[in-house]
Parts: sequence; structure tokens; C-alpha cells
Amino acid sequence: MISAAIKVGLSVLWTFAMSLIIFIALLVNRRVSWFHPHARLWATGVLRLCRIRTRLVGAEHVRPGQPYIYAANHASMFDIMAALDAIPDDVHIMFKKELSRVPIWGWMLAISPYIMIDRAHPREANAALERSAAAIRSGKSVLIYAEGTRTTTGALQPFKRGAFALAAKSGVPIIPVTINGTFGILRKGSLNIRSSEIEIVLSPEVATAGREGKEGEMAIMTEVRAAIEKCYRDQSQKAEVRDQKSEVSGMPRATPSDPERPRASEASRGGVEGESRGSRGA
Repeated sequence: MISAAIKVGLSVLWTFAMSLIIFIALLVNRRVSWFHPHARLWATGVLRLCRIRTRLVGAEHVRPGQPYIYAANHASMFDIMAALDAIPDDVHIMFKKELSRVPIWGWMLAISPYIMIDRAHPREANAALERSAAAIRSGKSVLIYAEGTRTTTGALQPFKRGAFALAAKSGVPIIPVTINGTFGILRKGSLNIRSSEIEIVLSPEVATAGREGKEGEMAIMTEVRAAIEKCYRDQSQKAEVRDQKSEVSGMPRATPSDPERPRASEASRGGVEGESRGSRGA
């Protein structure tokens, strides 16, 4: 077994090496065509080093050549790697400006095709959203975290309206993305990485065209949240306690096939369950 300290060390070294290579390459050539495969290589490498697998459900909902906004829940820093590894699209990640201050990795992000948001200055944040909407309309897919920040409990948090304002401005469809299994891998404030499997569920797209304004944005947000809630496996402490009580009483643990939490493949209307990418066999 690889200890947590070794996993962290190898992941940091891999991240530093890939970030430095990509950073230098970006200084010479800003073309996006080579950037996304290398970003995916970095993500897959980290997952393999940490003995983490990804399993994709609902790939058939992605239409080739169609730009999307992928709206996902956020429970761990491993959500980023899992999304890059599993989603069959070249996604542009929206990241907070504070991350650009991280040596090498953050510098690489700052000059990458990814989209930086300055949450401390609303005017600049709004300008960034306008640029993002224009980029999406031009054919770029974007990944956003609908909650705005990582959950500290494992339960879904309230969604932020800004992500859905971007969707309404761009007019491109949203694909709800449910990420299951990352909260227990690396919890916020911890460096203990646990080997596991991450499930990424892509639900059918939600239309956004012609739905601008507060009412339309709220309606989009409600639809997306309902799709994610349908596939989400509660990873909170309350859920863990409930599962432990079930085991003690001899009842089976709650699984995605239980009536109160449908199987991801059913929630994605016939998604192909068990399809793996990148870290298969890790």
C-alpha cells in the first residue's frame, strides 16, 4: 500500500513538473489545441499516483462539437482531476484569482486558456463573466462549480446564481454533473489521500436559450440542482452514521439503487454505467 505521505509527495512532484513544462510552453505558444491534452495528462497522472479510479455515466448526453456549460457539485480538490479525466470534452475551468498566486501551478493557470474570476471585486467578476459568455458562444465548453466553494460536510450546499447568469447570457445548454465519492478521498484541510473510485454522472442537458433575467436564471438553477440531487450520494457525517447503524442492525447500507436515491444510470436516462477513463485499472 502506498502511504498518504508518499501519495502527496508524488502528486506534488508530478504537478510541479507538469505545471513547469506547460507554463514554459504557454510562454512560447498559447494555442489551445495542445493545452487540453496536457491538462488531462496531468489530471490522470495525479489520479493514478493516488490509486484513484474514475467511472463515467451518461457520456451519450454529450454531443460532439456542441459547447456546454458543465455545472458540478464540489466536495474536494480531486473534483477537478476527475472532471478533466472523465468528461469527454475539452473543458475550460473557471478558477478563483487567489489560486494564481500559487508558485508555478498558479502562474501556469494565470496564462492558460482557463478563466480567472476575481470574486473580491464584483465589477471585475462581472466583466469576466461577460468574457466567459462570449468565449462559450464561440465554441468553448466551461466547467463551473455551482456551489461556489467546496462543501465542508459532504452534503450539497446552496447553489450560487452567478453560474446560471453566465449560462443564460451564453445561451448554450448546461449539462448537470454529479461527482460522487470525492469528499472522503481528501477532505478540506486534510492531506490524507484515500484510494477510491470516483463516479461522474452526466445528466441530460438543460436548455438556457431565451431564459435571461432573474426568473429564467432561477428556473435553470432549479432544474440543474434537481438533476444533481437525483444522482448525488450524500457523503456527510450524518449519512455515514446512518450507514453504520444500518450495518449494525443487519440492514444493507444505502446504495444508489435504493428507492430514496435512484441509480445514477437511471437518473441519467439510460446512461452507460461502468464506463471508465484515464485512471482505469489504477
